[in-house]
Amino acid sequence: MRSLINDIAVAWLVVSFLGVSSSMAQAGSHPGLTMSAAEVKSIRGQLHSVPKAKQALDALRATTDSGIEAGVIVPIPVDAGGGYTHEQHKRNYQLMLDAGLIYQLTGSKRYADYVRDVLMAYAEMYPGLPLHPHQKEQSPGKLFWQSLNEAVWLVHTIQAYDLIVSSLSLTDRERIETSLLRPVAHFLSEGQPKTFNKIHNHGTWAAAAVGMTGYVLDDQHLVEQALFGLDKSGKAGFLAQIEQLFSPDGYYTEGPYYQRYALMPFVLFARAIELNEPQREIFAVADGAILKAIETAIQLSYNGLFFGINDAIKDKGIDTLELVHGVAIAFDVTGNTQLLDIAQQQNHILLTSYGFAVAKALQDGRSTPFEFRSLQLRDGQAGDQGALSIFRRGQGNRHQALVIKNTSQGMGHGHFDKLHWLYFDNGNEIVSDYGAARFLNIEAKYGGHYLPENNAWAKQTVAHNTLVVDERSHFDGDWRLGQMHAPNVHFFAVQDGVQITSAEIQSAYESTSLSRMMAMIDVEGLADPLILDVFKVDSPQARQYDLPLHYQGQLISHTLNLHDSIQRLSPLGTQNGYQYLWDRARGDMQAPLAQFTWLNDGRFYTYSTVGGADQQMIFAQLGANDPNFNLREQHALIHRVNSAQGHVFASVLETHGEYNGRLEFTVGAKSSVTSLLIHEVESYTVFEVDLTNGRQLTVIFTELGDQQTQHELDHAGRSLQWQGHYTVLQSELNQSEE
Repeated sequence: MRSLINDIAVAWLVVSFLGVSSSMAQAGSHPGLTMSAAEVKSIRGQLHSVPKAKQALDALRATTDSGIEAGVIVPIPVDAGGGYTHEQHKRNYQLMLDAGLIYQLTGSKRYADYVRDVLMAYAEMYPGLPLHPHQKEQSPGKLFWQSLNEAVWLVHTIQAYDLIVSSLSLTDRERIETSLLRPVAHFLSEGQPKTFNKIHNHGTWAAAAVGMTGYVLDDQHLVEQALFGLDKSGKAGFLAQIEQLFSPDGYYTEGPYYQRYALMPFVLFARAIELNEPQREIFAVADGAILKAIETAIQLSYNGLFFGINDAIKDKGIDTLELVHGVAIAFDVTGNTQLLDIAQQQNHILLTSYGFAVAKALQDGRSTPFEFRSLQLRDGQAGDQGALSIFRRGQGNRHQALVIKNTSQGMGHGHFDKLHWLYFDNGNEIVSDYGAARFLNIEAKYGGHYLPENNAWAKQTVAHNTLVVDERSHFDGDWRLGQMHAPNVHFFAVQDGVQITSAEIQSAYESTSLSRMMAMIDVEGLADPLILDVFKVDSPQARQYDLPLHYQGQLISHTLNLHDSIQRLSPLGTQNGYQYLWDRARGDMQAPLAQFTWLNDGRFYTYSTVGGADQQMIFAQLGANDPNFNLREQHALIHRVNSAQGHVFASVLETHGEYNGRLEFTVGAKSSVTSLLIHEVESYTVFEVDLTNGRQLTVIFTELGDQQTQHELDHAGRSLQWQGHYTVLQSELNQSEE
């Protein structure tokens, strides 16, 4: 009897040492990571009554069967991102996860056996792996060129393991856990403490991977390290990342593209925490930051694609897998039926409990239209690091959107473009941002890295629609310096057909103040709103000022007499991005009004700007000093003031008319703007726009006071009174308003 007791005690110690709890040995304790055994049972019972879910399972089974037929392929890592071994290890973790899901939903053990065989192959290889031979700039991995990819691998792999662990023998579990899962978790945490404790998306992925592994292995030590940092002080870890990486409005400091990327570990780990420790109320942390971030990511898009600011790959949108998970999990938590509208557009059914809930709700017709709103998204943990303003008119994929980027630097993935803007209309990007200079995962193009031109061109200020002083980028291109400073937003308002904001920054250039007011205003008699732009710069000494406008479309007409450079092209400058711009032509802007019209997808766009002495417009084209053809061919107008201490750039962008090549007609091809006048009266800026329909739009604004401040000003023969930072007047020309 004593011998039997001793044997049981020894067995218990072995199991405990290996991190395998008694609950793990009990049938039915798994899965328990992103969905529970009870939820799996419920899906099985309803699967055939939800055709879209059944179709998704059948489709997944077909692709997974094809992958399984290829056999277990676990190569020694040798390739950088986009290379064969890199991509094979990515295929492996996705295939394991898919096979695990199919095993749970069908009970077919061949899928669990396949996952076991792949995991055993990794368990054989991983202990002897050195660091990857092609180490990226960030922390290196073993399976991949950077540990970020290793964390992504573990996030997926631990889910797969959780889905099939109940089918394994104790011997196989011990082998997989001691030779693979624990070593990877250790490598990502204590093996790389700087990355693991970093408040950054790399740290988020690592924390999620280690924490999810802790839940599956019943290792509370790993869970608490993931939640609170390696020393468990709470200064780092997942909870600190939720609190510090999102603003009070759910804006992620690195911008929409990385908000999308960072969402996956946030939502998957949060789901695991909710299942395993619901008492933590993880979705309520930091005033519901994760749920806010999901909706904000959707708001940060136009026509299905994310706004291409900072290091953004511009073909990513709301149908990315990260947001598919995010939308489904958010719906499962909140029941917000507007999210079903986005899920319908994503057209991707997940075979998880929250994915099935979406499929069932869509089948039941519960979807309601998602409202894309005009809103201001504050940046920074306390919401005091500037803001991204989004003005919209209309709904649907072809509505209009004005995006004004008055945000913080965005850490290392940020660009030097304070007070920058973009404009979208008719389903297209009209006034554009270059985004990132990169061919993601195309190894033949610089190994899939960010191209050298990402720093040399795409991040530089001249690559954006904001002011450049003396051909130098904001903060002289030092992102760490830029991270210390953000614009001050003076005001933001959306009401009665007027959407307006103003911001300033005084640290982008030494002893130089930059401020910008932008507005989207509905004007009586015009089908589309006008975009008003007033950019002020002030310096104690004379400087050169360049205000670029990067437009998408075919130039149709302009009002300047050009001095062209067609016989001999030369770069516009030698550094800070100017070296990549061809100086195509120039025109003096002596007249008080200069206008430029281009055509994009059947719509006309006219940019009208105030001219004057010692000013010129430069017609530039991207592509100089680019022998490897790394850059896209794009065009820009650069409004240059050659020498001034202070200057006010005043412009209007008008959307108008239609060109139909199929039916051979053109209407409304000419601008309605006939005159622009900008002047200062006391502490007020007055901007007047005269139109061909005989009407005048006047915007008067000031940065002084607040929304409650009462203002009074004599203008055009009458005394005006208003409350707040601005007032907008629409009247007949040469007539007083009554």
